[in-house]
Amino acid sequence: MANGCGTKLTWIFALLLILVMAIQVRAQPPPGFINIDCGLKNFSAYPDANLNLRYSSDDEFVESGEKHEVLPEFMASTADDNQNTLRSFPDGSRNCYTLPSTPGKKYLLRAIFTYGNYDRLNKTQDGSLFRFGLYIGVNFWDSVDLSNSPTDKAVWKEVLTVATGSSVSVCLVNFGSGTPFISSLELRPLLDTMYPFVNTSVSVSYFIRFRFGNITDYVTRYPTDNYDRFWESYSGKRTEVQHYPYISLNTSNNLENLPGNNDFRVPSAILQNAMSIDANNSSIIISESSGANKDPQTLQILSIFHFTELNGSNPNRRFNIYSAGEGLFPGFSPSRLKVDSMYKSGLFAQKGDAYFILNKTAGSSLPPLINALELYALVLMKNLTTDSDDVKYMKDVKAQYNLARTSWNGDPCSPVEYSWKGLTCDYSKSNQIPRIVTVNLSSSGLGGGLAISFMNMTSLQNLDLSHNNLTGAIPDYQLKSLKVLNLSNNKLDGPIPDSILQRVQAGQLDLRLEGNPICSNKKDTYCLNKTKKRKTTTILLIAVIVPVVLISLVVGVCILWKLFWKEKSTYNEDYAMYEEETPLHIDIRRFAYAELKLITKNFQRIVGKGGFGIVYHGILENGDEVAVKVLMETSIAESTDFLPEVQTLSKVHHKNLVTLKGYCQNKKCLALVYDFMPGGNLQQLLRGGDICSLNWEQRLHIALDAAQGLEYLHELCTPSIVHRDVKTPNILLDKNLVGIISDFGLSRAFNDAHTHISTVAAGTLGYLDPEYHATFQLTVKTDVYSFGIVLLEIITGQPPVLMEPQTAHLPNWVRQNIAKGSIHDIVDKRLLDQYDVSSVESAVDIALNCVENASIDRPTMTEVVSRLKVWLPAVSSEKHSISGIPQSKKSMDIEIRKQFEMMISGVSSDESSFQSGHTGGLLTGVGTFSGR
Repeated sequence: MANGCGTKLTWIFALLLILVMAIQVRAQPPPGFINIDCGLKNFSAYPDANLNLRYSSDDEFVESGEKHEVLPEFMASTADDNQNTLRSFPDGSRNCYTLPSTPGKKYLLRAIFTYGNYDRLNKTQDGSLFRFGLYIGVNFWDSVDLSNSPTDKAVWKEVLTVATGSSVSVCLVNFGSGTPFISSLELRPLLDTMYPFVNTSVSVSYFIRFRFGNITDYVTRYPTDNYDRFWESYSGKRTEVQHYPYISLNTSNNLENLPGNNDFRVPSAILQNAMSIDANNSSIIISESSGANKDPQTLQILSIFHFTELNGSNPNRRFNIYSAGEGLFPGFSPSRLKVDSMYKSGLFAQKGDAYFILNKTAGSSLPPLINALELYALVLMKNLTTDSDDVKYMKDVKAQYNLARTSWNGDPCSPVEYSWKGLTCDYSKSNQIPRIVTVNLSSSGLGGGLAISFMNMTSLQNLDLSHNNLTGAIPDYQLKSLKVLNLSNNKLDGPIPDSILQRVQAGQLDLRLEGNPICSNKKDTYCLNKTKKRKTTTILLIAVIVPVVLISLVVGVCILWKLFWKEKSTYNEDYAMYEEETPLHIDIRRFAYAELKLITKNFQRIVGKGGFGIVYHGILENGDEVAVKVLMETSIAESTDFLPEVQTLSKVHHKNLVTLKGYCQNKKCLALVYDFMPGGNLQQLLRGGDICSLNWEQRLHIALDAAQGLEYLHELCTPSIVHRDVKTPNILLDKNLVGIISDFGLSRAFNDAHTHISTVAAGTLGYLDPEYHATFQLTVKTDVYSFGIVLLEIITGQPPVLMEPQTAHLPNWVRQNIAKGSIHDIVDKRLLDQYDVSSVESAVDIALNCVENASIDRPTMTEVVSRLKVWLPAVSSEKHSISGIPQSKKSMDIEIRKQFEMMISGVSSDESSFQSGHTGGLLTGVGTFSGR
């Protein structure tokens, strides 16, 4: 009896021990989980009561910001303990968290924001715009828009990304419309095989992640999902799906993935529930609007469907899957108790809202079902991070001198608009990482010795540490790249290394040491005061150089006099000797060099200049004005394709392309003769004082003219022609302000595939197609990108690259200003608000579509022309013959919803009788946790 009791006690004790150990283990986060409670004032970690995950302070991950708590009245309604505190960033345009990572590892990174009126300003409810930006590393991730949101609402953002180094940064950017803040930050490692479309160039941000069926929990996450993904209950957000005709299916059976279908590792518990519809109906419609936190104009969404059959032993269920009317998966039949995860590889459909139809096929006896759905928005990792060694050494310098600069957050060089103050970076090679070439820490209060880290920055050219309190010796900075070392006005008293002196004496290094104790007994040039140095140089100039100059002038006059008389007698004869004997067999005039001199009055009036040469004004014998483009002699030697170019251009005839009237084929002079455009070029008009004479309609006309010219080159020339240098200086204007495209000096003819590999750089800074310079794959879409920049110039009046208040590319400037305010903030102020807002919005939309980074996402010039004509009803009668002009996105959405409502009301037949799970925007009152 005693032995039996002892055995029972032993078993009970063992069970209790196992239970205690299980609880302790569960409280520990899985390997690699990082859980940060932002703004936590208590430095010790704690277990979150709801999640059983330990959260710690953010102090070791961020260097700036202020700690706050949500107001007490909102603490009870926060979803988790980690939402009760937050960190705000009132100072600086960019503030970053740095989290440890493994290079090449995939991660889910989540940021959560709960305002809770921590600042007592009631910002989410005061009617003003409350929006700030979120970056993953150096690339834009998403915007956080809390305008008119419930005060206690938690908004979360997720991104799936690949770490490129030993750390990954999350940066909050101030748009000027509310102080950025963050409540919690979570990092979750993923398996390398998961989400195969995520790589170093492509990340994806969370749009929605639904589980279907009768689910009571609004959000399901860890520990149900080992990777702590948030799965929202579709029925929880859509109260209408809780009622007939919707049907909830479920099973307790364990579910397995189909062979080779294990890219997403969706937990069995998530997929053991599904949503179907009554047998009298044939379709399920799932719709989700983009919400305030997404820009529908730039969204590119990828959908991932998760299916498994939960009903019967041999169910007959087959259905088609459509996305916004386009077929995705025809005749799909889910496998019983086997998970089938489906997505179209690389298919990021560009649309702001998601509409999916699951429609029963004619031979199916059961309606469709769905278990889970994931939607992600494309995040292109296009910006390159600064060289990792440069970053490390600059951080060492920052730590050594305890520099608390608000701008020194995140990557030093990238993106350009948030580069560190005092640094100059080299971006000249667009496909290579930026390098730091200048460090200016003059008058920065530096003390102690000179940092050794500088000598390791192999691209550093200019180092200015003047006007500080630096002491000790000068390190042996053996940097071949260093050209200027300014150490003036410090307290340096040590010797100068021999290697530095040798480079100074060889003229390879400009060393400045005046104002240091080391110069007390020195008279070397690098220790001289600039004023004294300047006086000495002046005396030398007067005493030595002036007599030499006088003698040179006398000799020069004699030489010029001799050359003048020689040229006067032989000029025409010499050039006549170089006329090519074999003319081109084309139907345009060939000019002799002597004729060009006559019609240009000896090349008297210059009307333009470029890398190719000079453009002169001329008048033909019949009085017609022409522009004579003369290639420089250095260009002639390289112009092996000049004659084929002339042959191509002689066949081009369009009202919006400048007419080639003739050419000069001379071994000493190659020239093209065009019609002269008295209106100048578009750049002159946009930058000059006459811009007020151009109203909005006239600007659209010029844009349409240029678009039609490019459309002709791309679509109606055989073979197609790519201009390669579309820009405002190359859009000329006739006396009636008709836009005429010019400068085919870089154009090339292409085959019907519109593709060609070229190693010759094309285009002008600011207009360059990023895809072309990354791949050297030249297509007609290269011109589309440049046209998009031109259209933005027409709208904004701004140059393609803005220099003030900081360097910015025009498309980025437009996006940022629209994000901060309204469309009016980017429109040229010289229009005096006299324009149709709808047409401006449409033009901006067209322009931003044209400047998409991936050429496949850009429209053709034919599509651009059609869209521009919509806003110019009086352009020409040709507009009325165009069919299929695309509607605006909003009108399309309204039309789709109307069709859905008709289908729901039973107007259509049984096979197309749709039931919608969502017919409007987000429903209110379903919770205070939002992923968008």
